[in-house]
Amino acid sequence: MPNSQPNASRQTIRRTTSDRRRSPYGVIFRPPGAKAFSAAAAVARLPISMMGLGIVLALNHIYDNWTVAGAMSAVYVLSAAVVTPLYARLFDRLGQRRVGRVALGLQVVAMLSFAMGALLRIPIPALFVLAVLMGVTQFAFGALVRTRWAWALRGEKDDTLLNAAYAFESAIDETVFVLGPILAAFLATSVHPVSQLVVPALCALCGGTVFFSLKSTQPPVVVSTATVTDDGSGGAVTGGGNVRDGASGRRIGTRGHVRSALLYPGIGLLVAVFVAFNMSFSAFDVSMTAITKSMGLEKIVGLQLALFAVGSLFGALVFGSLKLKGSHWSHMVILLAILSAWYVGFRLSADNLVVLGVLEVFAGMFVAPAFATGNLLVKDIVPDESLTEGLSWLNTGNSVGVSLGSSVTGVVLDAYGTHAGMWIPFLATACSVPLAALAWMLARRRR
Repeated sequence: MPNSQPNASRQTIRRTTSDRRRSPYGVIFRPPGAKAFSAAAAVARLPISMMGLGIVLALNHIYDNWTVAGAMSAVYVLSAAVVTPLYARLFDRLGQRRVGRVALGLQVVAMLSFAMGALLRIPIPALFVLAVLMGVTQFAFGALVRTRWAWALRGEKDDTLLNAAYAFESAIDETVFVLGPILAAFLATSVHPVSQLVVPALCALCGGTVFFSLKSTQPPVVVSTATVTDDGSGGAVTGGGNVRDGASGRRIGTRGHVRSALLYPGIGLLVAVFVAFNMSFSAFDVSMTAITKSMGLEKIVGLQLALFAVGSLFGALVFGSLKLKGSHWSHMVILLAILSAWYVGFRLSADNLVVLGVLEVFAGMFVAPAFATGNLLVKDIVPDESLTEGLSWLNTGNSVGVSLGSSVTGVVLDAYGTHAGMWIPFLATACSVPLAALAWMLARRRR
């Protein structure tokens, strides 16, 4: 009995040393329920990789007009961008489960309604209305799952494991973007031109239902700055702060004023960076679709787009296993600058799909690390009570960028031909570099 305390201490030391030697990916899933909420969110995120391209494929097939197809996709994405932070504030204030079940139901109904409208070939103005309604029911599962990771790993001394978790989620995003375009293109060309709009709704329904049923991993709702600890029963206790139990909705303490995450220094510029950065992806998707169609190879567009995501997947896994020196802002500037240079190669190799595919893999290795770095910056800047909203503002930046990229590229393709759109990814990402550099400079001055 007298030796039990030293033995326990030695076991703790050995466990800690072992954890340090292991890959962080072998440690982050130790919290109970981590595997379940991460897997469920992965399924629920499949629509983000299918709907944009799915709308373009369906509308181009029905109306044979790139401008209409690009504009329809842009309207959907832009509508989602407007409401994403509003949903996020509700998730932060009321809890993920309470808001999510209702929002998920509306989302699935709206997605199926749009698919039915496209199937019946209703007039274009009416379909635009349905695209708007579908967009305003969307919310960011990526922000929700990253908030859960922050809660699950809250006891760590540094952000090494959180960096690994965010990189892992970026890897999942890229896996989704590997499978999504391939599945969308296959369904559109081999099953039915509208089937790629139905499958995402079913994925959102299944993954979202499981995700919101996992109450034990749901973070409590912090309504003012507080020290939050787990009370062992799925609720929370605070050190002088105000918290609402995320599972039951029971308030602990009193409500305080919480300002918008967008008002914290650096978030606005980071959102602007993500707008410019994400224009490149939709511009590449639409341009690649046009190029493969002009070659008579439209059926392989999904595979061609997936190569970009494959590279990003590898980049995410490597990034999550590293502990880089320097600030997150410096990492962002470097990643965007390198990616801009790779985009020049995309335009020069647009006629050779094999060479272009190789360049996609190498360029993609810098994409997921940029997304993970952006999420880490939000975690550094925004307090816990607004974390979901802060992360969702990045999704809004993504959506606005995707919307602009789709609409601009559609016009450029109709006006200047199929290859002209390949310059837009380079121009968009190059514009994001000085914005990130400015934010880095301002952050250094504040420190």
